[in-house]
Amino acid sequence: MSEQKINDALREIRRGTAEIIDEVRLTALLKAYFEKGETYTVKAGFDPTAPDLHLGHTVLLQKLATFQQYGGHIQFLIGDFTAQIGDPTGKNETRKKLLPSQIELNAQSYKTQVFKILDPQKTTVVFNAQWINQLGAAGMLELTTTFNVARMLERDDFDKRHKAGISISISEFIYPLLQGYDSVHLKSDIEIGGTDQKFNLLMGRHLQRAYEVGKEQAVLMMPILEGLDGVQKMSKSLGNYIAVADAPNDMYGKILSVSDTLMWRYYELLSSQTLDQIEALKIGVEEGSLHPKKVKEALAIEITSRFHSEAEAQAAAEEFQRVHAQSEIPLEMEEFTFEGAIWIAKALVDTNLTSSTSQARREIKQGSVKINQDKIDDEQLQLEAGEYVLQIGKRKFARIKVS
Repeated sequence: MSEQKINDALREIRRGTAEIIDEVRLTALLKAYFEKGETYTVKAGFDPTAPDLHLGHTVLLQKLATFQQYGGHIQFLIGDFTAQIGDPTGKNETRKKLLPSQIELNAQSYKTQVFKILDPQKTTVVFNAQWINQLGAAGMLELTTTFNVARMLERDDFDKRHKAGISISISEFIYPLLQGYDSVHLKSDIEIGGTDQKFNLLMGRHLQRAYEVGKEQAVLMMPILEGLDGVQKMSKSLGNYIAVADAPNDMYGKILSVSDTLMWRYYELLSSQTLDQIEALKIGVEEGSLHPKKVKEALAIEITSRFHSEAEAQAAAEEFQRVHAQSEIPLEMEEFTFEGAIWIAKALVDTNLTSSTSQARREIKQGSVKINQDKIDDEQLQLEAGEYVLQIGKRKFARIKVS
């Protein structure tokens, strides 16, 4: 009986993963849980370098929630010390140092957002400044003796920067050591992270051996979630992201905008539906008994409900149907007042519909801008006294009054 439970748990844990290192240990931990009721620890670290999480970050959180179903107690590590250095992974230059006050604000924001997914009764939030500050100069020196420069330069991003003659600070070499030392202090059984974190995750195994912790953590790596474009990774800088803090209408609409192909990727990495339930949906779509749009709407409802409420998700679905299916204007939108005539491009910027007047002009050229539901093509248009509804694309609206 326990063997079947272990196999079922492994199937869900493997779901969507890119790589698992030491699955033998992972299986042993599950066996001890199902046969003896013994729990185990799963560590995931987040440096609070920005205040908001997006759905790409929640791929790890969803996997942590899966572990919670099968005996895992989560060590949710907020890297308030390591954030002062900045993870060099994938970077071609040294990151700017964050102020402690900003790190604290971001950390508190993370704590609020993660418990929309994780069970707080099965989660311990820890801050690594607590033990790294206690290392002192002697402890830090001892830590640096556990790894050599030649091996550090084997890391892909360091290797590229070194060959290109781009500066690498000593603090960046120390970052992976500090992340690994977190696993020493916490005595973690498993650590999870993105595929880009492999070097740092393996450092935890190395240091647990070096410090004779008595165990070596298993490592589970998750793929990087594609953004709304289906090509680039989800990123705020690329503008292809869905923020955890997005308003219900925006979150729902963005999820519906993904392609039918990308939808299944989101189901696999973000949905709480089981693999069998998702497979049934796929078969339904392939056989024609289910329309892809209906399946996508169900995903949008599920994710929007997770971060808001079921009532707000349903309201967002109704509003989306009203606005997009019936080509009507939303009931609620931001309102702005301007004194005197205003250039349309400036109005689009001042209402936060675009980031610049040059972008506004491009949107007008592409036919994306409407005033009171009528497309415009005059980039020099001056809006005289009156009330207008400005619109870009299908989801961006603002009401303005020109006096």
